[in-house]
Amino acid sequence: MSDDGGVKRKITAASARAHTRKNDPKPTLSPGTIKNILLVLLVGCLALAYQAIQPPPPKICGSPGGPPITAPRIKLSDGRHLAYKEHGVPKEKAKHKFIYVHGFDSYRVHAVVASELSQETIETLGIYIVSFDRPGYGESDPNPKRTVKSMALDIEELADRLGLDEKFYVIGFSMGGQVIWSCLQYIPHRLAGATLLAPVVNYWWSGLPSDLVKQAYTLQPRPDQWALRVAHHAPWLTHWWNTQKWFPGSSVIAHNPENLSHQDKEIMARILFSRKDNRAPARQQGEYESLHRDMIVGFRKWEFCPTNITNPFPNIEGTVHLWQGDEDRLVPEILQRYITQRLPWVNYHEIPGAGHMFPYVSGMSDKIIKAQLSIES
Repeated sequence: MSDDGGVKRKITAASARAHTRKNDPKPTLSPGTIKNILLVLLVGCLALAYQAIQPPPPKICGSPGGPPITAPRIKLSDGRHLAYKEHGVPKEKAKHKFIYVHGFDSYRVHAVVASELSQETIETLGIYIVSFDRPGYGESDPNPKRTVKSMALDIEELADRLGLDEKFYVIGFSMGGQVIWSCLQYIPHRLAGATLLAPVVNYWWSGLPSDLVKQAYTLQPRPDQWALRVAHHAPWLTHWWNTQKWFPGSSVIAHNPENLSHQDKEIMARILFSRKDNRAPARQQGEYESLHRDMIVGFRKWEFCPTNITNPFPNIEGTVHLWQGDEDRLVPEILQRYITQRLPWVNYHEIPGAGHMFPYVSGMSDKIIKAQLSIES
């Protein structure tokens, strides 16, 4: 008992420590420390994001660890190399010389006009065709500085290095067809004639009416609409967008069969059966400098619009032809119609029931070449 009549309580060491802890102030972070932690986290997240969007370096042909060089190549004035393949009669005996520009996700061996052209037409008309790997495709060196104009200048230099005539013909298919507009704009003085086969349309060309563009754009699969928006508005995200796994990237890169018309599916079945569609070498240096660079250059803002190109043959010394299938699910024919209406000097050939792959139809290559040479089929 205590002196005041209360109960005497024994205080242990443990309870004393607990009592003391309750009265200790809790440790807190100063505003400056919290700010520094958040800054470190932000920098870390940005570093991870930057790392994620950076494309891997290309595997240059002939470099250590890179693919071997198997094709003949010419060296350009800037030190890059272009690989090429010759078709038809020897160029020394040729009466008509063509440069063929391949499409998206393909390379020099996919020169459809050359491979499908009849031997009779080749020999009778003396046709020589050279196809080449566009920069970053096949065995041609990548060009990180590639522009719409640089492609036309590459073609001009290729012609000079191979010793072609002062004037030559150009033919381009799909994405390669888009390149022909560049030739008509930048090297018209070197052209004997030009043919565009289902050329890809840039939906941001300044000369196209917005209502027509909107109508054509909505015909594209939604993943492709987004992939093209990224290539145009945020090109630095193009590689990440088409390689991430969270949502669909370009269906064209994925070779979605839904992009093919009925005729296209029949043609592709025949090509695959004959094993003519080996696309692996097209991407062997990396997808960024081939496929993704194609998208960036093809769909960014151009220095000109094809609808404003001046007739390169005012004296009818040459002709320009544009061929398009009316069931093409990759390139809307409504935009081709508008462009050719604005350019009355372009001979427009719309093929009923044809899809994007119509150049592979039997006999079509002969018609295309003969039309270019103004020879009746």
